[in-house]
Amino acid sequence: MKKILVVEDDHRLSESVTKALEKEGYGCEPAFDGHMALKYFQQGSYQLVLLDINLPKMNGMDLCRKFRETNAEIPILIITAFGDIDSKMEAFTLGADDYLVKPFHLRELLAKVKVFLKRAEQPNAAQPLYQLQDIKLDPNKKIAIREGKEINLTPKEYGLLEYMLKNSNRIISKDELAMNLWDANYGVTHNTIEVYINFLRNKIDKEFEKKLILTKPGFGYYLNDQRDEL
Repeated sequence: MKKILVVEDDHRLSESVTKALEKEGYGCEPAFDGHMALKYFQQGSYQLVLLDINLPKMNGMDLCRKFRETNAEIPILIITAFGDIDSKMEAFTLGADDYLVKPFHLRELLAKVKVFLKRAEQPNAAQPLYQLQDIKLDPNKKIAIREGKEINLTPKEYGLLEYMLKNSNRIISKDELAMNLWDANYGVTHNTIEVYINFLRNKIDKEFEKKLILTKPGFGYYLNDQRDEL
């Protein structure tokens, strides 16, 4: 049975979410404050975390960071009343995989849960490295390596770089990135894509002379494979 940590201080909402998930055959562990959630996470084994931001004792942003430091693989879905872009960007920067704004339909939540847990069922066989020029992406350790230096990435940054490496022979539009790397219900904007490209550039380009992520204005992004500027 897949087990889900439900971190929500609203007892009525927590109960509704838990009952809906259990009806689908999932096991749930409700936590009502940050300290309780951290204790459960450290002592238990979960396949997914549903995480509110506005929590007593320790807020969800701090929890998200601690969860991600402990486990780089577990999906973290933020469920919160904070729908502003700054809160979303902070959550994604800290390692959240998706973001659902209250009030939401339980059917939408269940759909997201099923997607994340289905991905977790994929076999964990060793995967080959992706490489372009002096950068490598290790799908097994979920890190980038450039000039021998390991670069830690958030799940969203990793997914973005992986997609670009897999499609390094062409220009990739913002709409394509949004469609393939963000949930369709999230409504990601071009500004969000630009923010994440900048996050990635700061990690894999800033300290190196050769810039890998290039832009073709009006069209999208591509990786520098030493061809002439487009």
